[in-house]
Amino acid sequence: MDGARACLAIRAARPDDAATIHALVCELADYEKLRHEVDATVADTAAALFGANPRVFAEIAQWQDEVAGFSLWFYNYSTFRGRHGVYLEDLYVRPAFRGRGIGKALLASLARRCVTEGLPRFQWQVLDWNTPSIAFYESLGAKPTPEWLGCRIEGEALATLAKN
Repeated sequence: MDGARACLAIRAARPDDAATIHALVCELADYEKLRHEVDATVADTAAALFGANPRVFAEIAQWQDEVAGFSLWFYNYSTFRGRHGVYLEDLYVRPAFRGRGIGKALLASLARRCVTEGLPRFQWQVLDWNTPSIAFYESLGAKPTPEWLGCRIEGEALATLAKN
């Protein structure tokens, strides 16, 4: 593992990473069979991560100076806990780099942020069919929350609700 650590670097994303992050998002969407839902552009990614008031953040995993994966996250808030937490929007490791501890290193980096900043929660969602990821997350101590269902409103329904 020490050799693996020497090959792996986790760093904050930089503005020149915008196109790479966008490409990784597209790769993730392909894996999740959701590419048809991606309408974000490189410019959108750059503006969200590196604009005047960013509200989303990313870390890049590099294996021997080659981009191997990323995490994209933002702060959420728990009224019950009275504090912020971290919500992981995306975690992706390119197939050629899987099995090297990169996903775990990206998660550990965000866990350290939570501990350092006194944040009580680190949350994310996983598709119910993605059994390899579910098993991986559970091996780290993550507990699924089946009592909470994700809800989303978008498109025409969003516009209609906004008018009311």
